[in-house]
Amino acid sequence: MRILLTIQGEVIAPRFDLATEILIARAERGELVEPPREILLPGPSGEELCGMVIKESITHLVCGGIEEEHYQYLTWKGVVVLDRVIGTGMLALRRALEGKLQAGAVLRDQSNGRQG
Repeated sequence: MRILLTIQGEVIAPRFDLATEILIARAERGELVEPPREILLPGPSGEELCGMVIKESITHLVCGGIEEEHYQYLTWKGVVVLDRVIGTGMLALRRALEGKLQAGAVLRDQSNGRQG
């Protein structure tokens, strides 16, 4: 699994096409193979981000809102798009690795009850 999360600080970016930070992780059997890479993008661009998803051989994308055109293109390319996710990037990554992340998820840290 190669997963890309659009982030803004510590949380999932509210919109795919406005994201300027991403987190890329590679995992096998639910475990990270290497530390996640955080990348600052030169500017927001849905088309550039779609290109990066394909170039990096991403299998799963986690994001907030996404334009229908980008969603259709990425799913046509075989990428699993988990959109409308709200919460922290690291919690979303953990849930994705566990196979428990779904589109529309509002993630909460169970240890302290905070949204995360």
